[in-house]
Amino acid sequence: MANYRIHILFFCSLILFSFTENLSKNFQMQVVLDKIVTQQIITDNYKQTQYIGWWVYGEGQHMFKDESSLKEWHLEFPNENVEEIAALYLSVCEMEYFPMECIIQGNLRNDTLDVIDFEITYIQGCGE
Repeated sequence: MANYRIHILFFCSLILFSFTENLSKNFQMQVVLDKIVTQQIITDNYKQTQYIGWWVYGEGQHMFKDESSLKEWHLEFPNENVEEIAALYLSVCEMEYFPMECIIQGNLRNDTLDVIDFEITYIQGCGE
């Protein structure tokens, strides 16, 4: 009789363990799927446009001057570390307020351009 109870207890424990493990895997899979869906919704709602112009950084401010309209906008890098972006600008231009020609993919809202991606095309400078 004792062996029978041990077998039943072992069998129930095994079923419970299997159920909780599957539940945990399903929950983890749902969290991953939710993140993917959320990222897709954010990307779909984000109307990306390409802008060509000059990126200028100085005194903690990132600015962009559009080549076609000559309008100026504040730059924000929502997917990047602000200190790393400033360090990148300074490592390329070697000084503040030095125009760097680039192509920016982003979303314009009011006077701010949210940068999704960018490509540095040319660094303006004084002739040597």
